[in-house]
Amino acid sequence: MAFVALSEAEKVYIVHGVQEDLRVDGRGCEDYRCVEVETDVVSNTSGSARVKLGHTDILVGVKAEMGTPKLEKPNEGYLEFFVDCSANATPEFEGRGGDDLGTEIANTLYRIFNNKSSVDLKSLCISPREHCWILYVDVLLLECGGNLFDAISIAVKAALFNTRIPRVRVLEDEEGLKDIELSDDPYDCIQLSVENVPCIVTLCKIGYRHVVDATLQEEACSLASLLVSVTSKGVVTCMRKVGKGSLDPESVFEMMETSKRVGKVLHTSLQSVLHKEESLGPKRQKVGFLG
Repeated sequence: MAFVALSEAEKVYIVHGVQEDLRVDGRGCEDYRCVEVETDVVSNTSGSARVKLGHTDILVGVKAEMGTPKLEKPNEGYLEFFVDCSANATPEFEGRGGDDLGTEIANTLYRIFNNKSSVDLKSLCISPREHCWILYVDVLLLECGGNLFDAISIAVKAALFNTRIPRVRVLEDEEGLKDIELSDDPYDCIQLSVENVPCIVTLCKIGYRHVVDATLQEEACSLASLLVSVTSKGVVTCMRKVGKGSLDPESVFEMMETSKRVGKVLHTSLQSVLHKEESLGPKRQKVGFLG
């Protein structure tokens, strides 16, 4: 994780401000920074998205490839996650510095998507026990400016929304041999439903209060954080505590209630932006990396 060194006076200033519901950048405790979302930014993927949240910059690409279903789930496809922490993001990622964080983020994403409701995995099955779609989700951390998990979950949801999977048909000849026919029409695709894909809301405990979307400076003042994955309906699907400090049960309950409130608003805003961008079609202006 990226770290920033703060003096004791700076920490006191931040902590006292949070107790008064006033953060250094003028936000309240439950306010997000401005989130920039752009989809379809990488041409050779099935779906992609780039998210900028303050100084945090995330790129996600999704590649759909045909494979064999898992033995324990013969009539479902599945997702594979890989997280690459670019050394350009922060000096701490040089060498193998980013590997542990990459594994931690990937494991958190597996936990979030390891249920039947997040993504309809049965729609990814082509022929039970024989063929299915595997979605390889690659996450690249371009810059770290605090609140990594939230930004990554937003980017993954946006990239899955943008993913188009070619429509296939299974043909069987007289001898019972199966053949897979891919549609010639590039627009004849399956679009995944991301309605139930959760987003992560990270709450950092600072003093007696908690804040959402913490900056690096605020993270340096926090000893314990709670990662809560919330659906658009405000349902908590998974929770994880990070940091060396402890959280009392009352704080955990308050943080969960905050995450439900904030998560619903986050989902509503994200869905409206994604649908608006999709409605523009090929006419929309692409900003990309040079914008």
